[in-house]
Amino acid sequence: MVFNSSLQLKRSFFMGAIAALAFGIGACGGNETAETTTDETAGGAGEEATEAAQGGQGEEVSFNNLTLSGAGASFPAPLYQTWFSQIGEEYPGLQINYQSVGSGAGIEQYLSGTVDFGATDAPLTEEERQSFIDQYGSDPIQVPMTGGLVTFAYNLPEVEGNLQLTQDAYCGIVTGEITQWDAEPIASANPDLTLPSEPITFVHRSDGSGTTFLFTNHINEVCGNWQGGAAKTVDWPVGVGAQGNEGIAAQVQQTEGAIGYVEYTYASENDIPVATLENAAGNFIEPSPDAAAVAFEDVTVPDDFALLIPNPEGDQSYPIVGLTWMLIYPEYDNEETAKAIETIVDWAQNNGAQYAQELGYIPLPQGVSDRVKSTVEEALGGA
Repeated sequence: MVFNSSLQLKRSFFMGAIAALAFGIGACGGNETAETTTDETAGGAGEEATEAAQGGQGEEVSFNNLTLSGAGASFPAPLYQTWFSQIGEEYPGLQINYQSVGSGAGIEQYLSGTVDFGATDAPLTEEERQSFIDQYGSDPIQVPMTGGLVTFAYNLPEVEGNLQLTQDAYCGIVTGEITQWDAEPIASANPDLTLPSEPITFVHRSDGSGTTFLFTNHINEVCGNWQGGAAKTVDWPVGVGAQGNEGIAAQVQQTEGAIGYVEYTYASENDIPVATLENAAGNFIEPSPDAAAVAFEDVTVPDDFALLIPNPEGDQSYPIVGLTWMLIYPEYDNEETAKAIETIVDWAQNNGAQYAQELGYIPLPQGVSDRVKSTVEEALGGA
C-alpha cells in the first residue's frame, strides 16, 4: 500500500478553527530518529474511510457529560479542533478540550498525568519513554493520527512569482550564512524574479516544538554546516523566535523580508506565500499534500509507529514531511474515559480523512490506520 498522491485538496475556510486555537500556542516534540522494523508499509492515504460511524462504535456508545483534556502539538491543532467539534456533535455527552501548547509542553503534561492525552510531532525519546515507565510501570502508547508537511513561508510583497530555494540556499538562511534576499544562491535559482536587496529575517520557534524537530531533522540531514542537531529545542545561530505555528505565521505576516518554517495549513489558510524547495533528487517541488504524500510511498512503518523521513527519496517528493502522534495511557482510572479515548481514535480513523484532506493534511494509509485502531483497542481492553 502507498500513500495516495492524487489527493483532491479542497480549499476550505477553516479560519474559525485556527482562530479557536486561543486555548494556547505551540507545536511539537521528540529528538531521536527511529529505525524501521516491520513489513508494514505506508499507503492508501487519500482513500475515504470504508466504515461509517454507525459501523464502528457510533450509535452503540454514549457519554454522560464527560470532558476530556488534551495538550501538545500545534502542527495538527486545526485538524484536531475540527475533529473534536465533529465528535462532540455526534456524541453530545462528550466534550474534548485541546490546548495547542507545543509538543514539548504536551509531552511534559502527558508524563505528569495532568491531561487525558498528549500530542507530539515526533516520537518519544528513550529518556521520555523511560520516564513514563518509571512513573506508570508500563510502556507509553504513541499512535500516529495524520501526516503533514513543513513549509518555508515568506513575506516579500514586491516579488511577483514563485520563490524557489535550493537546499544550499535554505541551509544558508538557517545557518546565517546567507543574509540578503538577493544573495547569489537565491538569485541564481530565481532568474525571473527581481529580489530585493534587503536583509533576511529568519523566524524560528521559541518553544519546545515538534515542528522544530521535523524541520531540524531534515536540516540536520541535508545542511553540512548545521551544528544544532535535531530536537524540539535547538540553539539557533540566527533569527527571531515566535511561539507556536500560529506565532511564526503571524510574525512572518507582520515582518517584510521574513521567512520562517510553518506547518502547511497555517500558511495556506492565512494566504502566506510558501517557497518551492529543492528535494533530494534535485527537483524543485511546490509544497502540497499531494507532494508530501509521495514522500511516504513504500515507506516501512515500525512497530512503535515512530516513522521519520528526514530526506525523502523520489523525484517528486516534497522534502520536509512527518507524522503527528497522539499519546495515550495504557489504562485509565475511569472506564468511561478509556471508552472515550478509544472512540476518538476510532472516529478519527474511520471518519476523519475528509477533514484531513480539506485542511491539507495526509490521512493515514488504511493498513496503518487499522493498526492504530487495533493498538488502542487492545491497550484499553475494548473499553
